Amino acid sequence: MYAILDIETTGLSPVNDKIIEIAIYIYNGKEIINEYSTLINPKRNIPFNITRLTGITNEMVKDAPEFWEIAKDIIILTEGKSIVAHNASFDFNFIRNEFKSLGYNFKRDRLCTVKLSRKIIPNHKSYSLGKLCKELGIKIDGRHRAAGDAFATVKLFEHLLKISPSLGQLNSSMFYHIDAKIIKNMPEEPGVYYFHDHNGDIIYIGKSKNIRTRVFSHFSNEKSERALKMIDETHNISYELTGSELIALLLESDEIKTQKPKYNRRQRRAANHYGIHTYTDEYGYICFKADDIKKEIPIVSFNSAKEARDRLYILSEKYQLCQKLCGLYETTGPCFYYQLKHCKGACIHEESPEDYNKRAQELVDQLSYNWQNFFIIDTGRNDEEKSVVKVENGKYTGFGYIDTEFIGNDLENLSDVIRVYPDNKDVQQIIRTYLKQHSVEILIKF
Repeated sequence: MYAILDIETTGLSPVNDKIIEIAIYIYNGKEIINEYSTLINPKRNIPFNITRLTGITNEMVKDAPEFWEIAKDIIILTEGKSIVAHNASFDFNFIRNEFKSLGYNFKRDRLCTVKLSRKIIPNHKSYSLGKLCKELGIKIDGRHRAAGDAFATVKLFEHLLKISPSLGQLNSSMFYHIDAKIIKNMPEEPGVYYFHDHNGDIIYIGKSKNIRTRVFSHFSNEKSERALKMIDETHNISYELTGSELIALLLESDEIKTQKPKYNRRQRRAANHYGIHTYTDEYGYICFKADDIKKEIPIVSFNSAKEARDRLYILSEKYQLCQKLCGLYETTGPCFYYQLKHCKGACIHEESPEDYNKRAQELVDQLSYNWQNFFIIDTGRNDEEKSVVKVENGKYTGFGYIDTEFIGNDLENLSDVIRVYPDNKDVQQIIRTYLKQHSVEILIKF
């Protein structure tokens, strides 16, 4: 049994806006057996653009019931039924928030006809209710009014049911091509997960501290057409437990670059990023430059040149560094900061390299590792092991796992378990950020 509904609201935010009209058709899979429709007084002004779209005015809702007055009707009508709506999360979130304001937790199973339409009748130019119904020959009497749109949704749902009679079961037993039990039985532990298409090829790689929760979030994402397309192509899911969140981040980064899944396009690029580089000029001054990443790994990386320059600008102010030596001000003479007395004259050799470099090195230390050689020991995949990450000469070497009884301070034992992975600006940034934001179990410097 289905409660097919539509609402009109004062705006797009379920938190800040209110419902001004609701219509519900109770549908048994063959015919409408009950219907309900009412205007609702939102106790606030209806914006002009909403009135222009829906035709609902402040005068029309002045004597209409408030939501609390019709809340019981909605509960009774929808009890034991799946709510069906076009863009169901929008309608449901508004209704749930209205009930939340009354202290009631409104829960119902729901089906989205946008999501179902994309799966069952693909290749339409648009899945908006108006355009989709027009293409299917479904007439809407009263567009942008709750009763008219809800009735059109009934007809659309009927159309979908004829093509796929079992669609009403998808929400509870299947997530597209994946049995719900598969996701339910996934571990709630850190790791990397893989979405495979019908040929077994990897189309997406992700990581999470909780694999089951993260995978489930993919299959409940109704907002993005790209996300819906991806999960519709997913026929199998595999995963690899890592024990440590840091290992999950490092493994995901390498797997994306190696496998190059079609739905990880943004993450699989190893180049075309920008970073802050450092070098010493002919006079012995430590200099900085925000530039694109080529062969040399920067001390810190960014997604754009602007981000890199903006960060360097802020840091140059913090450490009273010369704009010219930071590559932020091109001139043959003194930099602009010198004229403002914020620069101590390194640009024209008034400040010695020794004095200037003390502050410049503080900036380097803030952005880079404080050590060149170290092991990170953290949680493993079980109680008998620990994860190990190795950085040598400032470069990421790789990771592995070691039995807890062999940890000690024997560096050879730790090195023996390391599986070598390529160093790049992404993993450098991952390790640097992780160490700044998390506490690891053991940090061994050598």
